[in-house]
Amino acid sequence: MFPPQRIVCLTEETVETLYLLGEQDRIVGISAYVVRPPEAARDKARISSFISAQFDRIEALEPDLVLAFSDIQAEISAELIKRGLNVHCFNQRTVAEILDSIRLLGAMVGAAERAEALAQRLQDNLDATAQRAAARGARPKVYFEEWDEPLITSIHWVSELIAVAGGDNVFADRAAGRAAKERFVNADEVLATQPDIVLASWCGKRFRRETFEARPGFSDLPAVRNHQVHEIPSEIILQPGPAALTDGLAALEGIFTAWRPA
Repeated sequence: MFPPQRIVCLTEETVETLYLLGEQDRIVGISAYVVRPPEAARDKARISSFISAQFDRIEALEPDLVLAFSDIQAEISAELIKRGLNVHCFNQRTVAEILDSIRLLGAMVGAAERAEALAQRLQDNLDATAQRAAARGARPKVYFEEWDEPLITSIHWVSELIAVAGGDNVFADRAAGRAAKERFVNADEVLATQPDIVLASWCGKRFRRETFEARPGFSDLPAVRNHQVHEIPSEIILQPGPAALTDGLAALEGIFTAWRPA
């Protein structure tokens, strides 16, 4: 059926996008990790985590479309396909791909014009943020930590947003890796970069500043000495959708604007 009337969203970004497009009534099931927007978390049936799903409950919702994200949800997607459901798995990793995924989702639900307008608003915000960053001049060296065991540095869209907001990702060369293992770093590599700012967003658990700063040698990092270690909530930076391009970007800009070179 086009457009689909009953949609299950296995990750947060498609939920937020559908709400922004005014198509939230199509959603019948969401991930347990959804917190944006609050009304979705309150009103919609929770039928999955990021790596598991309640298949019988999903079937009972009779969705005509299930939306998934990335290779991590490949097995969930395969099982749902075996059960006869229509599944689309997005796999965006860059800012441009995030904007394209919004356009594609809009087209899928018959809201192409609204999706294009949303994507343009997000692009305009990116451009305005970059202009403000250029006017500030000085750019801090930034280490972004996505996970602590093993150490994983920023995924591609986060690295791009760091640059837009006025920082230089010290591991920008790793960010292009689509698999997490391509973004592994070690403590000695972090120490060698001497970052001015540390940003942490441990996906799925709270950042422990004292644990980070207690690592051998880390107390001597400029970011630690100058109290420039910051946590950014994963729901506004590690979901590849509107939140990262709005609240996540704003959080980065606020931190970088307040920073002063030593």
